Amino acid sequence: MSKKHQKHAKLTKPDLGYFARNEISILGAPCGEIQRFAIEISYRLGDDYKIAFIDADHKSVEDESNLAGSSLAKGMNLEFIDKIDFARIDTLEEQNDFNTRQTFNSQDLVIVNGNHFKANQQIIILDSRKPLNKKLDKLTNVIAIISEPNIEVPKYLKDHLRNSTAIPRFDVEDLEGIAEFIDTMMVSRVPELNGLVLSGGKSQRMMRDKTVIEYHGKEQKDYMLDIMTPLVSTAFLSIREDQKRDEVSNEITDKFIGLGPYGAILSAFMSNPNRAWLVTAADQPFLSKSTLEFLIEQRNPSKVATAFYNPETDFPEPLVTIWEPRAYPIMLNYLSQGYSCPRKVLINSEIELVKLEDASVLDNVNTPEQYEAAIERLKSE
Repeated sequence: MSKKHQKHAKLTKPDLGYFARNEISILGAPCGEIQRFAIEISYRLGDDYKIAFIDADHKSVEDESNLAGSSLAKGMNLEFIDKIDFARIDTLEEQNDFNTRQTFNSQDLVIVNGNHFKANQQIIILDSRKPLNKKLDKLTNVIAIISEPNIEVPKYLKDHLRNSTAIPRFDVEDLEGIAEFIDTMMVSRVPELNGLVLSGGKSQRMMRDKTVIEYHGKEQKDYMLDIMTPLVSTAFLSIREDQKRDEVSNEITDKFIGLGPYGAILSAFMSNPNRAWLVTAADQPFLSKSTLEFLIEQRNPSKVATAFYNPETDFPEPLVTIWEPRAYPIMLNYLSQGYSCPRKVLINSEIELVKLEDASVLDNVNTPEQYEAAIERLKSE
């Protein structure tokens, strides 16, 4: 029997909702009350997380007051205004799941007015002014219930939720408790960390395979895997297609050919876009487990990446870096504009930059002369 034709490639999809990885709609109360809750949560958690709020109003583009002061009223399709302290973009372009996810990629948490939009998690408010009996289709994953004391969950909600007694309950004035609950959720959703050892280069300057040189009693790629493995969920070797070994499972073959480390990082994200990736190169014999541990301790999941500062280049070091899942669409965007330099992404993104007491541990070895010097240095250490 012939295999069924598959029209599109099977790709691992990132764990996204309608707007972002972490999104919560609040519904069951008037819009002003929902906005108040969103502001109160942001006030309490805004120092630790980047939080966005999604709302709607009921004015159409034909209402002149809605476009007062905007060039959209004068025939423009999009307006960007640099407000010095912030920037604002107004657009007539239709918004959908795809372009809004790009917009909110940098946000840690998106709070949604559930009276107008869906989200993949919900907090409901029991308020007689806004009964939820006609919005049950929006209640797919209720994570908390807010109400005044002694308010019963209506029967229609009990029937719909089924596990309503197990859902955490909060008093409508317990803003600290609600914020703490959301904070705990956010901590639990920090992406797990995978490891990637770059070993797919052709070592042309070294004139032999750099990854099999033995600086520490074993091939360097295996040494890097060994020190990385206890620090991450799973450690992988990044390889070219012609290096693939059928019996080995911890390999990721480059899918973006000819892009060097950039393509290797993208290939790792393509294999699992829901993990962060600790990336190192297989030609850095001075890297140690303690150096990688230090980088992990300094990790900031709210940023695009956490990278060491390299004083030799005066730039972030892209090949000893933790790349967060939000880096994946950013790197694809840079590629679409003709850039394939991971350092350029770091320089132009919001990152956590970490300084080392001795940055020489970042040195790589690319030539026979550097190899001889590295052997002498390792002997003296």
